[in-house]
Amino acid sequence: MAYVSELMIAHPEAKSFAELEQFVAQAARDGEIHLYMDVKPEYPDTPQKWEVRLEQVFYMAEAPRK
Repeated sequence: MAYVSELMIAHPEAKSFAELEQFVAQAARDGEIHLYMDVKPEYPDTPQKWEVRLEQVFYMAEAPRK
């Protein structure tokens, strides 16, 4: 299980929500099967529906490539 807080701690170089999305996608590609939204990312560009965005990124990244 990937936690948003753990991804943020593991990647302090991420300075934007867009960068966090890349690490979320990588976690899915690395084999994580669940994403837990335990904290709201406090980046200046964090959208209102941030949970939906991260879920989409996570599940699209783990989808098999055609």
